[in-house]
Amino acid sequence: MENLEVWMRGPIEGIPALLQPVAHALLQVDEDVLKYTKQLSSAHLWTKPGGNASIGFHLQHICGVIDRMFTYAENKSLSDEQFDDLYKEGIENSDVSVTALVENLHRQIQQSVQKLAIIDPETLTEVRFLGRKRIPTTLIGLLFHAAEHAQRHVGQLLVTARCIN
Repeated sequence: MENLEVWMRGPIEGIPALLQPVAHALLQVDEDVLKYTKQLSSAHLWTKPGGNASIGFHLQHICGVIDRMFTYAENKSLSDEQFDDLYKEGIENSDVSVTALVENLHRQIQQSVQKLAIIDPETLTEVRFLGRKRIPTTLIGLLFHAAEHAQRHVGQLLVTARCIN
């Protein structure tokens, strides 16, 4: 069963049926990031092959997007700390390691999956707002975007990692 993608292993216990795809996608991100970064050294973290975004950016951005979308899903505004993290995404920091960024992302994904477990499926179509411009969306829209955007950046991270090695 370990060779199967997360969604093929069956339902995630405690997650409402309508939110299973979000949980599966986030948990797949967690596994894929670990797999694609385990051979990388921190020396490669900020490398931008061909001008592409660095592994460090992708790891920070995936974590940040999930955090921000789940904050909006809770009908909250971003904190000063979240804005600070957003502005720091991709800025080279030699004090940060691949391991630390992967661990941060793992914690964020675990927290997010726990939050999915307490969402009432009856609320999924409720209006939520995105960003300072308060772009209208729905709870399910924000949760889906967190998962699909994270998946998209894992794909980009994989390409960058292959270019580096």
